[in-house]
Amino acid sequence: MEAAGTQSAQVRWSAAGVPVSAGYGDSFFAETDGIAESRYVFLAGNGLPERFAKGFTIAELGFGTGLNALAAALAWRASGADGRLAFTSFEAHPMDAEDMGRALARFPELDADRGQLVSAWARGEREVALDGLDLTVIEGDARETLPRWSGAADAWFLDGFAPACNPEMWEAALLAEVARHTRSGGSAATYSAAGSVRRTLATAGFEVTRRPGFGRKRHMTTARLLPSSCGQEQGP
Repeated sequence: MEAAGTQSAQVRWSAAGVPVSAGYGDSFFAETDGIAESRYVFLAGNGLPERFAKGFTIAELGFGTGLNALAAALAWRASGADGRLAFTSFEAHPMDAEDMGRALARFPELDADRGQLVSAWARGEREVALDGLDLTVIEGDARETLPRWSGAADAWFLDGFAPACNPEMWEAALLAEVARHTRSGGSAATYSAAGSVRRTLATAGFEVTRRPGFGRKRHMTTARLLPSSCGQEQGP
């Protein structure tokens, strides 16, 4: 069931079989190897799995196909960390279950989790317990939903569509909320290396680093919250 005011993602498929947002004109993941991109940009970009520990929380802007959440679940289980990984994602335009299943079918290593996620998604469930991971997807405009979130993250996956396609996802006020909902020592990573994104993250209180990007992307961005800017929402 969609939250009030949300609209489902309109998806078309590239010649390579990769989902593309018809509304934003941007692909949901790399055509070359989407799961490798997720591991490089969002996991390694946040220093994971090395930082995994009991009670660790990931938050994400842009749930999309759910690929990042399932890649994180695999990494969590492989790490042998105690307890369960909490993963909260904010999504304005939830993808239909059929499209989600088709997109994730490209990655056989996700098959066990994919079936469970897609089945729950088709039933309208947005809180899903997978093996080792507690997933919550909050539907609606993140500019409205994130300020109301009571949690805080150790790591952020900033995976909205490209700033040129989806500038709202990279606004200063929203990234300030990301900082406010980041725990002490927390981090963020994104495939985007746009100067505007790096400057806005720095203004929000992050120490920002430009790194080599994945595949054809020359650069990406990682960020660490400076001690003086630790989020007010520290979570449990």
